[in-house]
Amino acid sequence: MPWVQDSSKGLITFIGVPEFLRAIGLILPSLTGGLPWLTPLSGAGISLIMILAVIFHARRKENLAIIFNLILLALSLFCGI
Repeated sequence: MPWVQDSSKGLITFIGVPEFLRAIGLILPSLTGGLPWLTPLSGAGISLIMILAVIFHARRKENLAIIFNLILLALSLFCGI
């Protein structure tokens, strides 16, 4: 991904850690049967990240990345419901 090479390590970490935690928040309630409120909250958080990613990639004119982020946005909205 070309944007990774052009971005600082801090930005990558700032994006990666919340994405990882929110992904766990989508999966963990289903596996454990507990904390059902975590799934929609995690879905909303990932959706916000994907909206920001679409804006980021639109500024860089990276159309394939925008499409990928829109697909992930739709999935996160679907999983979070």
